[in-house]
Amino acid sequence: MRPLIYSQLVGWYRLLDPARDHADETTSYRSALERAATPPAETLLELGSGAGHNAVHLKQRFHCTLTDISEEMLTLSRELNPECEHHLGDMRTLRLGRTFDTVLVHDAVMYMLTEQDLLAAAETAFVHTRPGGAALFAPDHISDTFEEQTNLLEENDGERALRCIEWSWDPDPSDTTFITEYAFVVREGTHVSAAHDRHVEGLFPKSVWLSLLTSVGFLVEMVERQISEDCCDEVFLCRRP
Repeated sequence: MRPLIYSQLVGWYRLLDPARDHADETTSYRSALERAATPPAETLLELGSGAGHNAVHLKQRFHCTLTDISEEMLTLSRELNPECEHHLGDMRTLRLGRTFDTVLVHDAVMYMLTEQDLLAAAETAFVHTRPGGAALFAPDHISDTFEEQTNLLEENDGERALRCIEWSWDPDPSDTTFITEYAFVVREGTHVSAAHDRHVEGLFPKSVWLSLLTSVGFLVEMVERQISEDCCDEVFLCRRP
């Protein structure tokens, strides 16, 4: 069954993950992709583009083509990014029959639960990247640095309000997955309801990421991602020779 936030609760997604919160990290992505792609990049393919909150910022620089496995999320993206091309598809199997100057794989890559899944996503990115182009993989977590964490997410929009506890934990450190629990309380006018949403996500060491990305043909380096003013981590910047 698909997670609630990509199906029944999709109408609350903009409050859960406001597009403005993507500004810092997309600036990092744009800078890395511009530096890596030669000649200069004009087009970008995003695999797992969700509600289009990265594209809101990236379309100012690139001609964006956006893909996702959820039609509901693509509908949200089309509302924000009507000038962008949208396609329904799974990042493990998608084939558009053309290449792009750059490819972005954001946090949707966390739903790759096995090395075979991750390899398939890497192959999709590679076949859609032109020679001399660049791809960037930006997972939320790798196993080398994973720590259990809890966040409070809150947003208001007129008569609608959302409060959410996001709790990431790893019940079995010996496997390749962890769990993120979402406890939602949402209000519309005076009506309040609650829901629990469990997401099983992939967790791999840096060495596996590097091995799989290089195995499909990429040249890989680590680059800094600015998450907020006082927080950064590293993501995988890939060049296609």
